[in-house]
Amino acid sequence: MKTNKELRKQALTALEGNWGSAVLVFFIYACFSAIVNAPGSFVGGESESVRLVLSLTGILCLPMAYALYIIYLGLVRGKEPQMGELFAYYKDGRVWLMMILKGIFVILWTLLLIIPGIIKSYSYAMAEFILRDNPQLTARQAIDESTRMMKGHKMQLFLLDLSFIGWFILAMLTCGLGLLLLVPYAQTAHAAFYEDLKEDTLAIEA
Repeated sequence: MKTNKELRKQALTALEGNWGSAVLVFFIYACFSAIVNAPGSFVGGESESVRLVLSLTGILCLPMAYALYIIYLGLVRGKEPQMGELFAYYKDGRVWLMMILKGIFVILWTLLLIIPGIIKSYSYAMAEFILRDNPQLTARQAIDESTRMMKGHKMQLFLLDLSFIGWFILAMLTCGLGLLLLVPYAQTAHAAFYEDLKEDTLAIEA
């Protein structure tokens, strides 16, 4: 496996000449997410049941969230981001099911204890990429395959995320505007991690 420093460098290389479109796709997603989730913020505390129903509208963002993974994976593979791809997965039932199942599993583990929930979120971290590369797999199989691939690699991905903490603090000092640069950078690094992990896994199995 490459070091996290090498993965971050690979991500920056992939983003060269593509920063504008990489930021734009995340900005569109962030705006859509904010609009979809906005109604819940206007419901008073005396209407918690209504607030819960409105918060479920966030599910509408799941195919777009999935699309971000795929777009940044494309960047690592030398493909320019396409705005239309953000909305390309709304008719894909596998995507809906995988994203919902992944969310449910993480929530259930988190209800037991915070730490197991975090660990499981890293176990499932490659599911989006795996689903994209393996159209023969079901949603559940993609999650299970991610769990298998991430055995022994969860800590490295956690440390990769932790390495962005300084950039996150700086992003917060800009009232969150810096996230427009940080999220594409971190997401592309995740995609680079997947590419390297996939090659490493295939090499071991061979």
